[in-house]
Amino acid sequence: MSDHISLQLDSVERSFKQGTGRLEILRGVSLSLAAGEITALVGPSGTGKSTLLHIAGLLEQPTSGKVILDGQDCTAMDDSARTIIRQTGVGFVYQFHHLLPEFSAVENVILPQMIAGIAKSAARKRAIELLTDVGLAERLSHRPSELSGGEQQRVAIVRALANQPRVLLADEPTGNLDEGTASIIFDVMLNVVRQLKVSALIATHNMDLARRMDRVMTLRDGVLVEV
Repeated sequence: MSDHISLQLDSVERSFKQGTGRLEILRGVSLSLAAGEITALVGPSGTGKSTLLHIAGLLEQPTSGKVILDGQDCTAMDDSARTIIRQTGVGFVYQFHHLLPEFSAVENVILPQMIAGIAKSAARKRAIELLTDVGLAERLSHRPSELSGGEQQRVAIVRALANQPRVLLADEPTGNLDEGTASIIFDVMLNVVRQLKVSALIATHNMDLARRMDRVMTLRDGVLVEV
């Protein structure tokens, strides 16, 4: 693990107006993720895990506090600047794969690279390499409907890592899979993340999976604490 900090949250707060009062979701959350560090985010639904991931991934603005990605304070940036950083600096994996159904596995991984400005030939080469690394060399031309749930999620993981982000954010990435498949996909994700030295923050309800990461954090009353 590197000493380089890929993601830093500094006293992040998030609240919403609710009637005449305010609903406090995050209360002064601070977190540093070193390059290559994999952190589990656990806790019951409704505690703010998804909100925290959205703020860390620049999809949502905090009410107060700072989000620093690879040394850049992104808090005061406008939407276009945040979008550019999101395209190359952050990868997302969700419970449902959200693959484009009309495109093949390799095309689903090529597309985000081309949107980020990478030439199609280079994007295709990297897509094939990454998909081969996760055991999908024989499935490159298959569309999502022709892939199993576990295979689809492997494509989603590779797609999230295709632009070589500094940070991977995953929200229940194995929650839609059976236990055996979830364990296999989780191993695939951890292996690729460690190989690429990406920082990862992974929300999960599965404590067995969480304990295989470098550390486990949870949100209690809007505050992030180590388990």
